[in-house]
Amino acid sequence: MPRAVSHIAGWLGLAVLLIALPHALSFSQQEVLVFLTINVLLVASYRLLTLTGEWSLGHVVIMGVGAYASALYSKQLGIYVPVSIILGALTAVLVAMVLSYPLFRMKGFYFLIGSFAAGEIIRLLWKRFRDPFGGPKGIKKINPMPDLDIGVYSFDFFEPVSYYYFALAVVTLSLWVMWRIERSPVGLTFHAVHWQDKLAQSAGVDVRAYRTRAFMIASGFAGLSGALLAHYIGTINPNSFDVELMVFVLTWAIVGGTATFYGPILGCVVLSILNEVVLRELGFEQMRPFIYGLLLICSVLFLPNGLESVVQHIMRRRTNVQAAKASRAGDSARYNVEERTEP
Repeated sequence: MPRAVSHIAGWLGLAVLLIALPHALSFSQQEVLVFLTINVLLVASYRLLTLTGEWSLGHVVIMGVGAYASALYSKQLGIYVPVSIILGALTAVLVAMVLSYPLFRMKGFYFLIGSFAAGEIIRLLWKRFRDPFGGPKGIKKINPMPDLDIGVYSFDFFEPVSYYYFALAVVTLSLWVMWRIERSPVGLTFHAVHWQDKLAQSAGVDVRAYRTRAFMIASGFAGLSGALLAHYIGTINPNSFDVELMVFVLTWAIVGGTATFYGPILGCVVLSILNEVVLRELGFEQMRPFIYGLLLICSVLFLPNGLESVVQHIMRRRTNVQAAKASRAGDSARYNVEERTEP
C-alpha cells in the first residue's frame, strides 16, 4: 500500500474511532473523555510554549483566566456562549502579553519561578475579590452551551456525548492550527530561539519578541481549554487551577516527551487512562500524586526522551522491515531475470 494511502487510511480510522468511542463507554467514562479531550488541548498548548526553551509554572492559571473571562462575559454581560469562549481565549492572550514584560526579563529557572509567582498573584486576586470573581467559592451557575439541532443530530450540551463532539471539533481545529504554526517560518524560529538563541540574535532575530509571541499563542489556546471546561462543569473556583494540576501537566509533557507534536498528547492520554482505568478501579486514586511522581522519576531515568521515543523506535523497526522485504524482493527479481537471460 502506498505511504500516502496508508496515512489517509490511518487518519480515517482514527476519526471513526474518536466518533464511535463515547458510545462504547459508561456515563462517568464519557465525562472523563470530555475532560481528557480538553486536557489534550491544554498540554499541546504547553508544548508550544516550550518550543522556545521556556517552561512555565503558570500555564494552568492562564487556563483559568480563559475560564473566568468566558464565564463572566456570558453570565454578567449576557454574551452568547460560543462568542464568550472566543473572547475568553483572547483575554488569556492579553494577560499573557502583560505578563511577558516582566517575565521575559528572566530566563530558565528564574522564568520558571517568576511564572509561578505571577500565577499565584492572579489566583490570590480571584480569591480576594468576591465581585466579580466570587472569592474562594468562585463562580457558579455558569451559562451552558446552547442546544443545537442540525436535523441529522440534536446536540444537548448537558449530555457528555454532545459536549464531547463539540470539544473534539474545537480541539481538533486548534491542534491543526498549532501544528501549522510549528511548521511555519515562525515555528522554525521558535526552535532556533530554543537551541541557538545567540546565533539567532546575531542573525537579526528579536529573541524576546519571539518568546513573547510563543507565550501569547500558547496562552490563547490554554485560555480556550479553560473556557471549554467552565461551560461544561458550570462552576469554577481558584482551586480548580492550582499548582497540583500544573504538576500533572508537566508530568504529561515530560513522560510523553516534547520533541514531537504528539508526545505530550500521548503522555496525557496514557496517564489519564492509567488514572481512570487502573488507579480508580483499584482504589488507589488518592495515591495519584505519588504514582505520578514515581512515573516521572522513572521516565527521566529510563526513558529520557519520553513515550514518543518508543513510538519512533517501533516506526523505525517497521520501516527497516519493509525496506528489508523490498530489498529481498528486488534481489529475487534480479536473480530470476538473470536466470532467464542465461544462454
